[in-house]
Amino acid sequence: MSRPSDHYDSPTPPPASGKGDGVTQPQLGFAGYVRFFWRQLTSMRTALFLLLLLAIAAVPGSLVPQRSSNPNGVLQYFRDNPDLAPVLDSFQAFDVYSSAWFSAIYLLLFISLIGCVIPRTLHHLKALRTPPPRTPARLERLEGFTTSEVAAGETTAAEAVESARGILKRSGYRVRLFDNGRGQLSASAERGYMRETGNLVFHSALVGVLISVGIGGGFGYSGQKVIVEGDSFANVLLSYESFLPGRFFDDGVLEPYRLTLDEFDAVYEQEDLGAYGMPIDYTASVTAHLPSDDGTETEVPAEIKVNDPLRIGGNDIFLLGNGYAPIITVRDGDGEVAFSDAVPFLPQDSNLTSLGVIKVPDAVPEQLGMIGFLYPTQTTLDTGALTSNYPDLLNPVISLQVFTGDLGLDAGVPRSVYELNTDNLTEVAGRNADTESIQLRPGETVDLPDDLGSVTFENAAPDAAAGDLSDSVPRFASLDIHRDPSQGFVLVFAILVVAGLLTSLFIPRRRVWVKAMERDDGGVTLEYAGLARGDDPGLERAVHDIAERHGQQVSPSKPGIN
Repeated sequence: MSRPSDHYDSPTPPPASGKGDGVTQPQLGFAGYVRFFWRQLTSMRTALFLLLLLAIAAVPGSLVPQRSSNPNGVLQYFRDNPDLAPVLDSFQAFDVYSSAWFSAIYLLLFISLIGCVIPRTLHHLKALRTPPPRTPARLERLEGFTTSEVAAGETTAAEAVESARGILKRSGYRVRLFDNGRGQLSASAERGYMRETGNLVFHSALVGVLISVGIGGGFGYSGQKVIVEGDSFANVLLSYESFLPGRFFDDGVLEPYRLTLDEFDAVYEQEDLGAYGMPIDYTASVTAHLPSDDGTETEVPAEIKVNDPLRIGGNDIFLLGNGYAPIITVRDGDGEVAFSDAVPFLPQDSNLTSLGVIKVPDAVPEQLGMIGFLYPTQTTLDTGALTSNYPDLLNPVISLQVFTGDLGLDAGVPRSVYELNTDNLTEVAGRNADTESIQLRPGETVDLPDDLGSVTFENAAPDAAAGDLSDSVPRFASLDIHRDPSQGFVLVFAILVVAGLLTSLFIPRRRVWVKAMERDDGGVTLEYAGLARGDDPGLERAVHDIAERHGQQVSPSKPGIN
């Protein structure tokens, strides 16, 4: 093919000095790069990726214990994994939800969602004020195209379009009428803006959830407390076993109240042999002591159950665990009472074989330390080892290993009350000593070797009938006291998230047009068609339904839909 006589070839550009095809890219500059990265961050694709990444980042929090919810579990993990635990701790694996990397993902997701929602909201508000578009010239190219012929004298084009407007409005459409000239009138209708509204509500509520969780984590707190039957807990910092405050916590938010554990009741399965001994129900009966304006206390009885917390003083008090707290009395070599208290023993299995530690720093002539195992229903295995085969108190026995030496309590280093460091202690009764481990039943007293004193397993119910040991050992309840000032907002936003998601999924966005054209014989030809934004399997059915209803109005005797 020959070129025109006036054709002029542009000069060939010189080859680029570097690699590539010689195309010169524009220089973005600092502002250009900032704009580019901002657009990438605020894209919906990035927001979805960050949301998935946040879910993945939360997985380690369910694989290893967290200091915020299970500090004793973290200590146990360090004991069981002395090499791995420090490595995981360097990556903040035991503080996942407050770690730097989790917070970075959280903040990026927060910024990304806001950057997505604000422009889309402005665009949506503009779209809500925009009337429906003009009717396309050729409706036959659209989905659900349907025609109908109305005989002369039955209706006019204006009457048909007016009738269509009424039907469309009753169906929830916004309607706009057009005069296309040459005897053609049409109704343009659209509906489904609630779909985008629901989408925006979903994303806005998700931002609200993120903000609420952040505020709750910053101003809230979580603490744990072990209470023995008959003892009380005051809501002050010194009373907590462990306490995790938020970043902006102020101890002034601690509401003054006192909680007494009156009784702890456990019910175990006794009929089904396949589940014999399994717990059925736990109930902590408590009394809340609330201060009154006149300086007195108001006593309010209440119950705490699993998944049924007690709400008091702005706190949600959850029942985490339970066990036995035998009362142990230790007399030293001079016959003086050096220790007498209820000692919580931590359960080690489903039959409540429990481990406890007793420290007696005031004993003379030497400090005493004891590691004990409580067997609620003691039995002996074929190997000679003791165990428990039922969690209730049918045959309670305590086995004690006794150590002497410096307990290390005067060094000023915090030590857990649930562990005893025996590295610098001498075992005087136990598997590695000349004297066997001491075994005690409720009410019994055994002398310690080498005239170190004696130890007594006190019977908490000395007046009970002979052989009835069901109340001989007090029980303890482990409580989690949690304050989250934003949990109400989280609930509201979570409901909005679900409502917005359902709205965006099930409300279709569609447009429908009805065109009326007058024929030369005086009749009217009606055309119907629709257009969906996205996938809308019900569009054709909706167009045909409108055509049927409209045809019955303008020509009751013969709708005439083709």
